[in-house]
Amino acid sequence: MDLLAHLEAYAATADEASFSRAADRLGIAQPLLSRRIKTLEAHFGGLLFDRSRRQVATTELGLLLLPYAQDVLDRAQRLEQAARTARRAQAQAVGVPADRAPAALARVIRAAAERGITLAVRELPPQERAVRLADGSLAYALLRVPPEHAAYRVPLGLAGAPPLGTERPPRAPRGRPVHLEDLRPRRAAATGERTVPLPVLTLTEDEVPYARDRLVRAAARAGLPERLVRPAGPAATALAETLAGRAMLLCDEPFARRHGAGWTPLADASLHRGYDVLGARRQHRGDVPEWLCAVLAAAAGAGAAVRGAGGPEPTDATSRLAARG
Repeated sequence: MDLLAHLEAYAATADEASFSRAADRLGIAQPLLSRRIKTLEAHFGGLLFDRSRRQVATTELGLLLLPYAQDVLDRAQRLEQAARTARRAQAQAVGVPADRAPAALARVIRAAAERGITLAVRELPPQERAVRLADGSLAYALLRVPPEHAAYRVPLGLAGAPPLGTERPPRAPRGRPVHLEDLRPRRAAATGERTVPLPVLTLTEDEVPYARDRLVRAAARAGLPERLVRPAGPAATALAETLAGRAMLLCDEPFARRHGAGWTPLADASLHRGYDVLGARRQHRGDVPEWLCAVLAAAAGAGAAVRGAGGPEPTDATSRLAARG
């Protein structure tokens, strides 16, 4: 017996003094309500209602038990409310790339709080975000995907010691895209000796298999030495090497500017970062609220959806700022 459903039928009938009105109030058929009342009467061993009159009247047993029935229903309602409150208050973990701007992550947290949701932001490497989303440790995650198939794309470039001088790749005017071919060793006009190019360091966020393979192949096509492109290790160490003028760092522009480095955009859009925001339940973009997609993409440095776009980034300053959110 569904005790709560039977007690609801009992309380509604006593309140309405009518089986038909009680059934309408509960949104069930009258025969079903009558069966529930009879089941309760058999369980309690006595009639709850006097059906001999034109109007249904509650018996003495019915009046005696009614306050207890209503108390059970009230407690059940409070229990449901407590459960709903607990679900809303429970923190939902969301995985984001490491080394994001604290202000951007704060906007993610505030946007969720405004909607009654508690988010716990977890800065994790890309592979770990995918694993934790799959095993349910994360409710949502910003996952790396190839840029041509991504919902959001973050342009990458080369950061160097400010101002970009001799460390700037040759033939790459400030603010204009740089090609990997520009990094090849060249013979100095004055001495005839070959220049030694600066190494290109890559952050953990770009050490996903497909991205690493693309970068290595692109570097080989550009005629660069294999040792020129290598993982950076800790971001702080890579930044120190970059700011000291001993290396260039592959990163997004907000990251470079936040740490005082110069930045030149990379021309090859296939080497840029691509992201999708997925949820744990179905691991599908449609499982994630649009507002959450927007704030997470902005936190990663991509404010505009590109939905599979594979073309070059906008060249005018206004369009570039809009694309970066």
